[in-house]
Parts: sequence; structure tokens; C-alpha cells
Amino acid sequence: MLYSNDDYYEAKLQLRPYDRELIDYTKRLIDENKNILIAKEMEFKYGVDFLTNSQKETQKIAKQLKKKFKGVITLSRKLFGIHRMTSKRVWRVTVCFRKE
Repeated sequence: MLYSNDDYYEAKLQLRPYDRELIDYTKRLIDENKNILIAKEMEFKYGVDFLTNSQKETQKIAKQLKKKFKGVITLSRKLFGIHRMTSKRVWRVTVCFRKE
């Protein structure tokens, strides 16, 4: 499993409800993809959150989960700040996959 050493993240992947098969499959997808790292993994009684370093790759993984497990994807974003050099807005994305 590829884990990042720092706490930097761009996206949060939420898996709901707690399902061991879904979590293992997601970890396998992240492990196979070289463009995404897990900054933090948080387990709750209602599901799991993965903090990842890539918004696009997180959304791709959610689409693969939807194809295999037949669920619903909810996307939301939160303004994190403004980039110092470019003055562009920096957003953090939350991708919630809810299995039906």
C-alpha cells in the first residue's frame, strides 16, 4: 500500500456503509495506481475515509467502484485557500461513494 509521509491531501474518498470487500477492493485499486497516495486512513463505524493526494485519480477510483458495486457518487468541494503565486482558489474535494 502506498502511503504518503506528510499530511498533505487534495481529496477525501468516503466509503459508506462499512463493507470489508469494498474497502479491500479500493485499497487494491489505489495500490495499482502509481499517481495516487494515501495521506491518512480513518475508520468509523459507518464507513472509511481515505485522504488522498490527487483529485482526478480519486474521482476515477470512485467511478470504478460505481461500475463494480452499483452505488451513488456524491461530489462536494470546499474552498481551502488561495495559492500564493497564482492567486487561484485551491479547493479540496470530497467524493462520497454510497453502496446500495
